[in-house]
Amino acid sequence: MSVYATVGAIDSVKSNGFYDASLATIGWSKHREFPGWSAYSEGGKGEGFVLWVCKPFNGEPASAGNGSMVAFIAKSRAQVDAFYDAAMTNGGTDEGAPGLRPHYGPNWYSAYVRDPAGNKIAVVYDG
Repeated sequence: MSVYATVGAIDSVKSNGFYDASLATIGWSKHREFPGWSAYSEGGKGEGFVLWVCKPFNGEPASAGNGSMVAFIAKSRAQVDAFYDAAMTNGGTDEGAPGLRPHYGPNWYSAYVRDPAGNKIAVVYDG
């Protein structure tokens, strides 16, 4: 078992479309799937950090956590831009367009989005 984060999905099909497209821009893909659950990892290898997208186990509606955010590392500013564009095209909403965030560091380039279920997702390049 690797380190992982889980985000709730209200509509699995819509959420998986969002993550399939957005994560592909930074070299991530789905490596495991079963009804209502999908696991994503770098290269689709299932190694290292894993993001699970799923319906809540307790059967209650999925909701975004206040103050919760999952951040992914990009290898370039172009990947940050591509991730953001894919997110916006696939049901995401803007929480901060790609750009420099010098308060985090002189080279911190990031974008912030909400997935279709309202979970906050960041993509960061610090180079």
